[in-house]
Amino acid sequence: MTTTPILITGGTGTLGSHAVPLLRAAGRTVRVLSRRDREDADGVEYVTGDLMTGEGIDAALSGVDTVLHLAGGPKGDDEATRTLVRAARAADVRHLVYISVIGADRVPLAWLRTKLDSERAIADSGIPWTTLRAAQFHDLTLTMIEKMTKLPVLPVPGGLRLQPVDATEVAARLVELTLGEPAGLVPDMAGPEVHDIAELARPYLELRGARGRLRLPVRIPGKAGKAYRAGANLTLEGAERGKRTWGEFLAGRV
Repeated sequence: MTTTPILITGGTGTLGSHAVPLLRAAGRTVRVLSRRDREDADGVEYVTGDLMTGEGIDAALSGVDTVLHLAGGPKGDDEATRTLVRAARAADVRHLVYISVIGADRVPLAWLRTKLDSERAIADSGIPWTTLRAAQFHDLTLTMIEKMTKLPVLPVPGGLRLQPVDATEVAARLVELTLGEPAGLVPDMAGPEVHDIAELARPYLELRGARGRLRLPVRIPGKAGKAYRAGANLTLEGAERGKRTWGEFLAGRV
């Protein structure tokens, strides 16, 4: 067991819950940053801190040479990342690994802009770094489809396609990158298939034994809509491809 701890932000989330045991299995000591007090468990140390205020971050980074930054939310990611970068630089961290989103540099949405600003803060930090951009996870796609299929009609945004990827496979790739040397911006990671909303909804409804929904074509307005219709949220060439399909994921969840 390597005793120098790896600090993981967002270690209790969807991605972190897969990455933590993989790092433990690889023989690494794991420290998870949490906003709430937690008891240490399964060989994992939990430390309390808040990336928005900076409280507890210096202590969390004590003795750490590698950080896996998975924490994220609908807003404020850029500020949280800048807080982490400042503390990591002071702590002489040697490798900062970040999970971003495909299209962060191409789709003009506010939350994606925070991802891009976070990428830039890390790249400009002077800390050796690795950033992986991933497609939307199957889990988040399922949440979206569940909500949409409860509506009287199924809204189908024209030209919108998704390339969902399994969170377990993204976690495995991130662990590989975390245990390796800093690599800068690495190839995107996407799912094995591209679907529109109707194609995502169909197998979900079939597995639920539910009737199909009438489709309502809708148009995503503005520059964001234009970017989505152009496939700016997709990486069709040069991406690392996950193997688990949307249908296989659904079969295990629905």
